[in-house]
Amino acid sequence: MSLYLAIDAGGTKTVCCVADETRELARVSCGTVKLMRVSEAEATDRLTGLVTEAAAVAGVSLSDVTRTCMGIAGLSISAVRVWAENTLGKLVGGELLLCGDEVIALDAAFQGGPGILVIAGTGSNIVGRAADGTMYSAGGWGPAIGDEGSGFWIGHEGVKAVFWGLDRGVPTTMLKAIQEAWGADTIGDVVAAANVRPGPDFAALAPVVAWCAEEGDDLARAVLERAGDDLADQVALVRLKMEESGDPGTVGVAFVGSVLDRIETVRTSMVKSLAENGVNVTVKEVAEDSLDGALWRARMGLKC
Repeated sequence: MSLYLAIDAGGTKTVCCVADETRELARVSCGTVKLMRVSEAEATDRLTGLVTEAAAVAGVSLSDVTRTCMGIAGLSISAVRVWAENTLGKLVGGELLLCGDEVIALDAAFQGGPGILVIAGTGSNIVGRAADGTMYSAGGWGPAIGDEGSGFWIGHEGVKAVFWGLDRGVPTTMLKAIQEAWGADTIGDVVAAANVRPGPDFAALAPVVAWCAEEGDDLARAVLERAGDDLADQVALVRLKMEESGDPGTVGVAFVGSVLDRIETVRTSMVKSLAENGVNVTVKEVAEDSLDGALWRARMGLKC
């Protein structure tokens, strides 16, 4: 019996499963192992504990694993690749496949075929894969430069909208909600928290902005609608790149990440904007599970 290990190392959490040719035997999770967020020592401890737990739950030995596929952000950074290779190489037997997180998410939706993926979680990125395997992208430059439509962007824009409203006498429930989320007693406390270095976790405010929008706050809703519009603009750009390279026809669009999965206003705004601008795509209705893509690639043995 062949055994496969699949790992999805996201910005917020890391998920791992053990499977054979047809069945998933165990699935466990832990915090992020992203080196830009935690120390190398912490990432190593978490990943070691994760795969060890997965094997124990499945009742198998890590040395018997046929192939492992790990999807992780920042793989173009040599330190990330070296760390992943060294850490897993000491823990797991068999072949190791390392892929970008966008590759396993595309595989979850399209199993090696063409398509466009919208990643909108803590950060954001749009990637497209043509029929010949060529990859195209837009965005994904990090919160200091872009990440439009991401959880970080929504939280940051929500805070900015509060003070835009204060300057113009436009009330918003986001002020009180953000104060409660940050434990800030005064407006000055919010200003201080927003400007501290290193900066606050703006992504944690995305659900706060979403809640305010659901309660009828116009400024909050406008932030979410702009998030969807910005994501649609980047999808359209990737689709244009694919068309210019000779990849005509309607292309499927899949999505992963908490923003599009959980915040309906953002998803609706993105779909509406794509339709109004005549972008030749069809958007899937539910979010993909990136871990499924890592498992598919591990079973297939396809290098990234």
